[in-house]
Amino acid sequence: MKSSAFVYPWDVVGDPDAAARIADLGVRQVTLASAYHSTRALTPRHPEHRIVTARHAAVLYPPDAKRWAGRALRPYEQAWVAGADPFGEAAEALAGAGLEVHAWVVLAHNSRMGDEHPGTSVRNAYGDRYPWAPCIGRPEVREYLVDLAAEASARPGALGVELESCGWYGLAHLHAHDKIGGVGLGDEAQYLMSLCFCECCCAGYEGLGADPGELRGAVRRALAPVWAGAPAPGTLDADVAGVFSAWRDGVASGLQRDAVAAVRAAAPAGFQVLLHAVPNRRGVGANVGVDPADVLAHADGVVLPCTGDGAVRTAVLPPFVPHRREGTVLAANFTVVAGMGGRPSALVDDAAHAVELGADEIRLYHAGLASDGDLGEVRKALARLGCF
Repeated sequence: MKSSAFVYPWDVVGDPDAAARIADLGVRQVTLASAYHSTRALTPRHPEHRIVTARHAAVLYPPDAKRWAGRALRPYEQAWVAGADPFGEAAEALAGAGLEVHAWVVLAHNSRMGDEHPGTSVRNAYGDRYPWAPCIGRPEVREYLVDLAAEASARPGALGVELESCGWYGLAHLHAHDKIGGVGLGDEAQYLMSLCFCECCCAGYEGLGADPGELRGAVRRALAPVWAGAPAPGTLDADVAGVFSAWRDGVASGLQRDAVAAVRAAAPAGFQVLLHAVPNRRGVGANVGVDPADVLAHADGVVLPCTGDGAVRTAVLPPFVPHRREGTVLAANFTVVAGMGGRPSALVDDAAHAVELGADEIRLYHAGLASDGDLGEVRKALARLGCF
């Protein structure tokens, strides 16, 4: 069973031992960030630093000036990793250690874009904008994301890509000094708070014969019990729910198809394209909601969040199995950073269960963030599992 570890370029650049240390885990592949959102990351083994602060979403390679000339929406460049091409430098070092390098591209998650171009953001039923969440229903956002997918994926040295956030983003966000936990929002309330009412989405609803004002009112009424202390929101009328599904599912599927096609057009033959996903059209965020049959008709596979008890894996893996084709990848993604809720000591049992349910590869999040103890557990688990 093939395994891959997620890595940031700043884990490798400036650390001459990093590539060999990652290879020593027993993985065959690394999934290396080439376009990533803002973050603050620990680097516990780097000889020159311990904390890297990526202040905004950025690409970790030099973007093509001709591609982006004259465009309002364009990738931001980074300034927190030394060198002109951190991705390229890290990819070369990792390949030199015998590892296959696949790019890791985050798409619809960009707070700086929302700050500088507020009209591009998702706007909820109350009129609040989510600057971290570009609305994929907007033509200019979709064009930008498709071009970013192509450029950030087909980097020299990369043999494939994993596209994260290739779909709708919404309320959920690891925001600085977050203070929205005072009212419990379950999955349904999160979904309702993630529905977009920007002018482009409202035009889309109108195109389906619905009145955006009535839809907005229906969402607010459904959420009213939550603000009053109820454990769950009310239920949307079936016709109202159908409008949201028709618009959002069509937009997301179209973006995913266009992004995959753009990557394939830019990359060499045999380049692998996977999406981070969940088998629930209402899913929003890093792991976007997809229809298994639809996404596997054009992508080479999916990476699925599998950390947690067996119910988590049972929910996400089996729906994809009937739709796999020859060469389809169903990768079970496990957080192996104990301090971030991971279960490195349970990796053998968790991965074995995922294989029983249909997984044929595993992903390990994250080789740079994990402690030495966590990595020791990973090394032992991969040896027992016979991974490569």
